[in-house]
Amino acid sequence: MKIAVSIFSFLVVLIGTMLFVQYQVYSEQVDTVDKGYHYSQEIEIVYRGESLDIRQHFKNLPTEEIAIQWPKNAVNPNCFLESEHSCSRLNEDSIKFKAGETRAQSISYVIPLENGLQSGKLMKNIFATLNNGDVLFSTVHITTDHDVEGQWVTGLPLIGEQQLSHVNYSMFSGKGPVKDIFWQSGNFDLQKQTDILSVYSQEPLQAAFYDKLEQVNFLSEDHLAVINGSNTDGLEGYRMLFLPDITVAKVQQKVIISQLETSYQFGDSPHWIKELVASYLTGTVFGSEKTKEVASTMTAQMTDQQLEDWNERLIALEGEKINAKVLDEQLSAVLGASTNFVTMNAASKSFYPFLYIDSREIFVNLHEQKDIHVILKDGEVLYAADALLNAIGYQVEIGENGYYVKSETRAFRFPSEPGFYVFNQRRYNTVSTPVKIIADQYYIEESWLQRLFLIELTKSDNRITIKTSEEL
Repeated sequence: MKIAVSIFSFLVVLIGTMLFVQYQVYSEQVDTVDKGYHYSQEIEIVYRGESLDIRQHFKNLPTEEIAIQWPKNAVNPNCFLESEHSCSRLNEDSIKFKAGETRAQSISYVIPLENGLQSGKLMKNIFATLNNGDVLFSTVHITTDHDVEGQWVTGLPLIGEQQLSHVNYSMFSGKGPVKDIFWQSGNFDLQKQTDILSVYSQEPLQAAFYDKLEQVNFLSEDHLAVINGSNTDGLEGYRMLFLPDITVAKVQQKVIISQLETSYQFGDSPHWIKELVASYLTGTVFGSEKTKEVASTMTAQMTDQQLEDWNERLIALEGEKINAKVLDEQLSAVLGASTNFVTMNAASKSFYPFLYIDSREIFVNLHEQKDIHVILKDGEVLYAADALLNAIGYQVEIGENGYYVKSETRAFRFPSEPGFYVFNQRRYNTVSTPVKIIADQYYIEESWLQRLFLIELTKSDNRITIKTSEEL
């Protein structure tokens, strides 16, 4: 073991010399520019058959008290006595660093591995974190016995690997935190590494794949690992994307959506809304057919200046909650007219056309109606028929021969074919169409609404008021 430790120390110095100089400059810049609660970390991992023995060194700590979040399955959490000051701030219960001037502290713990190290194993959330702190830079060293052959993945850039007579050693380092590690035995290697991506695969990928990948516009420079393997389906790791069947399109979508989800809060929004936002932020439309159709339709409504304004508004939403309603509000502000285009497409299985809406409040017999919306199409004003007709006392249903509307004394049928309607069993010919279907929803035209349903309709700047004959 002493030999392994000696070799480990030698390799750290050998491989990390140039990186250390770069890291020192980076740390000094961070310390002088950003005085917030940020820290860097160095993690040493030694695999010992049934466990991972971990030493974690925190640097650039603030002087205030800091709570430690240990991994849930960690055992033997303790101080790692690297120097006389390396544990000076760790309290007796090992649950926090006390207030103090020492900027670097070290801890150690063990992560048990049931049945040892297994190929295709993703080990999640195995590192300690500090409450309310952001990791700016991470370095990870992993050492195993020489007969343990395989590939480690952390999501950070791989700096170097060495296979010696007693140990195998890997080193990763880069900006940001690390939470998970992945292990794959056999013929599985890092095939290509760029500033943004590390691509791991069993077989080398064609040069054309990488040429196309270089043309993809990503959202950030945070490094990610893309792992291509048949036994990885369903795995999800921090800074790791698992693709059983790797293509440029799948890498593009997976990476960009992953980057997007770290910057925006989408809640339970449909996946295509994420693709829509990502398409505008990257300048490349991708994703489902619905995403492409919605994006194409929206872009057609905007001038170049409005499109620039739209993109700036999307960037400004970073960190905020985003849903269809929020996007409609921003789009309406850009266009200078109200639309619920994104919301209606989110609610509709089929494509809902682009329409402007009347944003005024709607009252029926002095009661505000939230479910009734008014759209503007081809010079006509159209009201959502189901909600409005229900509000004025009619029952509606779709039958074999059209759209049926009835009350106790009045009955209408609006057929699917244009040219007439039926009122109380009598047919009336028409030039225009009273009721229309738009994206599987029924709408009634405003003048026909007044003519057929005996209502009084008045409008002000902020309100549309509808009164039935009983209230007149």
